[in-house]
Amino acid sequence: MLVSQGFDAALAGVLGLLVGSFLNVVIYRTPVMMYRQWLGDAVGNLMKVDGVPSLWSLVFGPKTTTPAALEKAADEAAKSIDALPPFNLSRPASRCGHCGAAIRWYQNVPVLSYLFLRGRCGACKTPISPRYPLVELVSGALFALCAWRFGLTVTGALWAAFAALLICQFLIDLDTQYLPDSLNYALLWLGLIGAAAGLTGVPLTAAVWGAVFGYLSLWLIYHVYRIATGKEGMGYGDFKLLAALGAWLGADYLIAIVLVSSLVGAVLGSLLLLAGKLAHKDIPISFGPFLAGAGLVCLVAGPDTVRQWIPFAFPLGALAL
Repeated sequence: MLVSQGFDAALAGVLGLLVGSFLNVVIYRTPVMMYRQWLGDAVGNLMKVDGVPSLWSLVFGPKTTTPAALEKAADEAAKSIDALPPFNLSRPASRCGHCGAAIRWYQNVPVLSYLFLRGRCGACKTPISPRYPLVELVSGALFALCAWRFGLTVTGALWAAFAALLICQFLIDLDTQYLPDSLNYALLWLGLIGAAAGLTGVPLTAAVWGAVFGYLSLWLIYHVYRIATGKEGMGYGDFKLLAALGAWLGADYLIAIVLVSSLVGAVLGSLLLLAGKLAHKDIPISFGPFLAGAGLVCLVAGPDTVRQWIPFAFPLGALAL
């Protein structure tokens, strides 16, 4: 039994290393793809389209027109955007961000290539961030954990996907203060589908209410804080991420998620402070990494263990939601 379990974990771990290499691509390219889309939409809204009222006239009134200089600039910007080469998760091929040299397949083997190249680009010798192999190692470890716990099953694959999506959201939000909807929605729907199929161990009713209460709780806090201070304390992506975690873990787990996220925030803040990343007090820290980190902690520890850690966080645990 243990031999088979260990083999499953080892096989999943190797797969996790490969997936981790792809997650590095997702983490870097997804925000850039979002920026391109936003810029294209903004420029398109300023351009004149026959038979369609311009955004300018809709905002400033039907008798106004987009200033000629702005319309010309928008037209030139649109041409520049259209002339850009394709940029998505598969194109262009991986290249060094400093010198542009193509990364050969043997330079892209998870972890091993980083060690072989001694953490530097093979062409220009520019240092490569150690975060790349760390993401691969963490992904491999979490995939191995899922296989050890659930075997090479659909349930194991589902929880591995949960881990992969949270790793992406953790680092994207840490880098950009954005939580892409594409990843939040994937996480939410996988959680609901997993509950409906009986794969996550959470009743569908609890998963649905977890998503509802997860979203509404932060939505309410956001608006109370905004009314009281005139400032925005968090983004809508945080609401969606907590909703997704509620779908995976259930409504009665929401308080525990928030409490664990506070612990993750304290640890992460301390690490960033030690690394000198928070030397300036005006640098904000997003809430998304704390939530994503809490989801990963709950996965690693296991739902039952978290209940033992903080039993007071489960006042609804005895209720059939």
